[in-house]
Amino acid sequence: PIVLGGVEASLRRIAHYDFWSDRVRRSILFDAKADILLYGMADRTVVELADCLRDGRSWRTLPGICCVQAERPEDALALPDFAAVSAADEAGRRAFLEMFISFSAHQDPLTARRLAQHTDDRWLVHNPPQPPLEASELDRVHALPFEYDLHPHDAAIGEVRALDTIRFSLTTHRGCYGACNFCSIALHQGRRVTSRSEASILAEAAVMTRHPRFKGVLADVGGPTANMYGFECDCKSSKGACAHRRCLFPSVCPSLSVDHGPQIRLLQRLRRLPGVRHVFVASGIRHDLVLADRNRGEAYLDELTAHHVSGQLKVAPEHCDPRVLDLMGKPGIERLLAFKSRFDELSRRHNRRQFLTYYLIAAHPGCTDEAMRRLAAFASKKLGVLPEQVQIFTPTPSTLSTAMYYTGLDPAGGKPLFVERGLRGKQAQKDILTKKAGAVPARASRRRP
Repeated sequence: PIVLGGVEASLRRIAHYDFWSDRVRRSILFDAKADILLYGMADRTVVELADCLRDGRSWRTLPGICCVQAERPEDALALPDFAAVSAADEAGRRAFLEMFISFSAHQDPLTARRLAQHTDDRWLVHNPPQPPLEASELDRVHALPFEYDLHPHDAAIGEVRALDTIRFSLTTHRGCYGACNFCSIALHQGRRVTSRSEASILAEAAVMTRHPRFKGVLADVGGPTANMYGFECDCKSSKGACAHRRCLFPSVCPSLSVDHGPQIRLLQRLRRLPGVRHVFVASGIRHDLVLADRNRGEAYLDELTAHHVSGQLKVAPEHCDPRVLDLMGKPGIERLLAFKSRFDELSRRHNRRQFLTYYLIAAHPGCTDEAMRRLAAFASKKLGVLPEQVQIFTPTPSTLSTAMYYTGLDPAGGKPLFVERGLRGKQAQKDILTKKAGAVPARASRRRP
């Protein structure tokens, strides 16, 4: 059989809005004419599939698999069909939003149902997700003899400079508590965080120190967000992720026992490894998690500012406007200002000239020029920066923000939502924030009828 996998296939496993062609497309299984799609990280799934193929057993009920069948399985929940969700009218857009909300509600391994979507004359069948790897399994993955280099075929074509920033980086965990509406990590890796053991991470770091290109610098110790390492909500492993509450939105859930102690100990031990001169945290942190940790949050920030910031520490407030933040699934900015104050004070105490780098998004669904002007004023007056890390929102398949972008509807109630679609309009929003000379003035915007 022809098997698809990887993040691009994973995010296109059901009918999805494709930004590049500006239309709703079928599951990539149909367009690629493949037999099986493995979604998510799929470490366990690919082995189970190989075992089934070797032994001549059916693989159609394996978790983490999508396939195409002639009939809908009796136990499958039917999503709105492709003809309905791809219709270029209001009914089609509402059907698309209904499909996405139902699809996203069945992505936890403990609570998900099998899904099916009628497409042309066949059915896409979407099995429930695989449970995330346990810590011991994740340790085994990272104990494999990786080369920390390009494949020889690609190396012969030319140098890939981006590899220099990640070659000697340590992945400490998988999954993300954030589940931000514009981000695909939670959909691909899951909302449950699995952390590697300290021994596994130290062993991999020791291997890196013996690499001929290693110069004493561990460029990053983290994951989707560095300070989600080493703790988890017990409810998620027994009951599944909460259906109507996120771990970090609108604020950090009290049931998530935030503890930076494991990462503090890990960073301290990595610093003491022979051959290691610097250990940096470059993948960014959630500032709200630091402040939510009443026992060790201050100690963690002290460790970071004293030893682990390579000039700049990344945080991602994304915006300051309450309405836009709500649509993004991001918390308010009050905690950001409190975090900035502590970061600046500790950096001065350690006599280190270092700064916060803020990731910000322009032209997210619901964001207007006026909201961007408020963000520009906030960045200038409260953060004291002229932002550089500004991304124009790009719809990623199978995220809630992309569903908003395509439908022009607020998923909370189905009401019409302003969406900036024109290229000039999107650039104008970014220019408002970056204060580019000759920024495009306010103008009419393309909207769906």
